[in-house]
Amino acid sequence: MLSNNDLRSGLVVVLLLGNGFTMRAQESDLPFRELSDYPESYSETALVARLIESLGFRYYWASEGFSKADLAFKLSDDSRSIEATLDHIYDLSIIIRNSAEKLMNKPTERPEMTYEELRSATLMNLKVAMQIIGTSDKMEEFEIQFSSGSYPFWNQINGPVADAIWHCGQLATLRRASGNPISPKVNHFVGTVRE
Repeated sequence: MLSNNDLRSGLVVVLLLGNGFTMRAQESDLPFRELSDYPESYSETALVARLIESLGFRYYWASEGFSKADLAFKLSDDSRSIEATLDHIYDLSIIIRNSAEKLMNKPTERPEMTYEELRSATLMNLKVAMQIIGTSDKMEEFEIQFSSGSYPFWNQINGPVADAIWHCGQLATLRRASGNPISPKVNHFVGTVRE
């Protein structure tokens, strides 16, 4: 007969294994693990959708697999931590999504999120923006709207989109410095992952 300690140990192992399977299942449900096939023809909306998809792909791999120690890591006392950089990219993804959904950007209180929730929400914001823009035929309709005024989508490209790409590069550098580099199986040029 098993003792209570044996039962507790077995339960802990089952829970840990189950949690690992759940995390892998959640990971596989996230968008941008690989880039989709590119369109047959070029259009302004297809190009912008691909730009956002490429940002999503880079963010997916730059933000994948962080430990608590990784999240707290920063290069110096006055620099952003990995977690603060993830928060900033999330905020940028909201501006990108709001532009696609034609919504006003206004300060709102953000709910507390775990690292996994924050990462998933960022990726989903980018997916929604990519899908909306990719199925449209006019870029002019996707302005950035603030209470102080509206800006054409050009400002989205040199503002939030380029800034988010910049910060994905910072994540890649920070994670390399923390001892947790991006998987060498990721091919950013073609947007695939070797198995």
